[in-house]
Amino acid sequence: MSYEEMLDRRSEILKRNIGTMILKENQQGLSGQESHLYQNMIKELHQTENELNTKRNES
Repeated sequence: MSYEEMLDRRSEILKRNIGTMILKENQQGLSGQESHLYQNMIKELHQTENELNTKRNES
């Protein structure tokens, strides 16, 4: 698996997990710990997407 494929996979997993957190937030709200985790996942997704875009622009 190449580094770019790993970034793609990581992005997919983060998007799925963020979607799950959004559903939970809409249905019952998030605890403080869950909210912190949610914010960290969003930051990680942005970093991953930025790195992936940089990698693709280099090619």
